[in-house]
Amino acid sequence: MPVTSPTYRVSCRRKRSAIARSSIGSRVASEALGRGHEVTAATRSGAAAALPEHDSLTSLALDASVPAKVAEAADGHDVVVSAVSPPRDGSDPAAPLLALYRSICAGLRTAGVRRLVVVGGVGSLTTASGLDRVDTPDFPAPYMGEALAHREVLRLLRAEVDDLEWTCLSPADEIAPGERTGTFRLGGDELLTAEDGSSFISAEDYAVALVDEVEKGEAIRRRITLAY
Repeated sequence: MPVTSPTYRVSCRRKRSAIARSSIGSRVASEALGRGHEVTAATRSGAAAALPEHDSLTSLALDASVPAKVAEAADGHDVVVSAVSPPRDGSDPAAPLLALYRSICAGLRTAGVRRLVVVGGVGSLTTASGLDRVDTPDFPAPYMGEALAHREVLRLLRAEVDDLEWTCLSPADEIAPGERTGTFRLGGDELLTAEDGSSFISAEDYAVALVDEVEKGEAIRRRITLAY
């Protein structure tokens, strides 16, 4: 089953990269453009309507389930940022999402691109109870399938992808459009919470953190997270 959500691929002069996924991907692409990078936005349709016209922006169509097409699209880039989502049609999302990431990794190997930054999920973060967030009783049921699928992607990266320099960035428990403040906390595998127990990050600051990692490369073969 094909994955239908958009993919954004961002290529940069200093570090050429690729980004995938609708609202998050478009914000990451905008953040990269704002820092002077050249951006290639790759979607299934080839349209990047969420992004403004920019001299450093190129759009292309890409079926990321075909490794050869991924390799062709990634050629000449330094970093691929993947923010794809699984199908949201009620079917089990894990198998198609894992297949997609295997395709992406295979394509990057063929293209000789070693750096992969993944927009991850919150569900695999460890909570104070010791349970992963997705395994806690109050995890929202509508997001359960996708959260489990993203946890499997992280397990795939850790178990099978030791030849690429990947990073997985998990958001806070809540992520939504908001302000770009540039101020937040970074963590590792544990869910970050405020004193009142809340856990939030704006999509704009998530994009800041992700592009920071693209530029600095400080979390190679690790998962990191962020929150206020």
